[in-house]
Amino acid sequence: MKYLFFLLLPLAYLAGNVYLFFRGKAAFAAQSTGVKVLLLIIFLCCALAFFGAFFLLRQVHLPATMAQLIEQVGSGWLVFTLYMVIALLLLDLLKLCHLPLPYGFHFALFAVLSLLAYGNYHYMHPVVREIDRTIPKALSGEEQSLKIVAISDVHLGYATNKAMLQKYIKQINALRPDLVLIGGDLVDHAIEPLWQERMQEELSDILTPLGTYFIPGNHDFISGIREVDRFIAETPIVMLRDSVVRLPNGLQIIGRDDRRNTHRKSLSTLTASLDHNRPILLVDHQPFDLAETAQAGVDLQFSGHTHRGQVWPMSLLVDRMFEWSYGSKEIGDCLIYVSSGLSLWGPPFRIGTDSEIVVFNLTFQAEK
Repeated sequence: MKYLFFLLLPLAYLAGNVYLFFRGKAAFAAQSTGVKVLLLIIFLCCALAFFGAFFLLRQVHLPATMAQLIEQVGSGWLVFTLYMVIALLLLDLLKLCHLPLPYGFHFALFAVLSLLAYGNYHYMHPVVREIDRTIPKALSGEEQSLKIVAISDVHLGYATNKAMLQKYIKQINALRPDLVLIGGDLVDHAIEPLWQERMQEELSDILTPLGTYFIPGNHDFISGIREVDRFIAETPIVMLRDSVVRLPNGLQIIGRDDRRNTHRKSLSTLTASLDHNRPILLVDHQPFDLAETAQAGVDLQFSGHTHRGQVWPMSLLVDRMFEWSYGSKEIGDCLIYVSSGLSLWGPPFRIGTDSEIVVFNLTFQAEK
């Protein structure tokens, strides 16, 4: 299925661009030769940048500035093509209904560019999602509340660069968390830009008294899990791969390895030695087998991975691909939260979805 997707996506993209070319050629037929040549050059550069962003950058190491430009233009053009094709097909439908719109191509172009401008602004301004939850188990000691900030899918690399990471860390620190969880896909598809921009400096600036814990996602494996491990070792962040952390206050955090590790431990193995009278948190990048989480006695699971599709109508498809693609879901006494992610993979737009930082305001109270 995965390989079929990667075959169909370029074919659909090529078909969409051929359609755009001929529609644009007709719309700008009255322009001078110089203008038409300039528009053709711009069109070809943007269309070909897609293949550079998704294939070339994985094979060839370019200077960071050039790589960032190719990544942004190529991935952005993918969504531009999607929305322009939808808009032009709607105009064709109106024409078939004998309701032609004068300067339809120009109107569609303006509408799509306006929508993408909104989508980029929306992406660049994450929302803070607060979840209040009482867990019927007590911590040790007098303090019976915690503020946990949870993020996922940061996708650091050529698109989500050092400047964006600085902004994210500032937002996280402003929330004054007791604990920070990073639910996978910290790295996009290559570790090199993180070393080049020394992003370990920003990750080391996360301020939290109980620590920052990170589990790998599928993109961290794509980037090379050993290199990601070496990079994380340059920061105070603790990577959990099928391991458990027991904090002094009694909180137990399970960090599962990503499903790309086909030999990862079962959840029952990871919970077997835990104290089920104390709170148990699970961080698992991909939200599958959710009923198993509740059966294992987990009180709260945090996941990411889905991005909720990033842009409409992909969100409709993703909602059907996963048992639970976004937000809170209760199974018994367990709360599952699937985040739409802090940053993005590919196109820098959020249309119909949010970039988010999740804040869990947890209160612990033993049952009497």
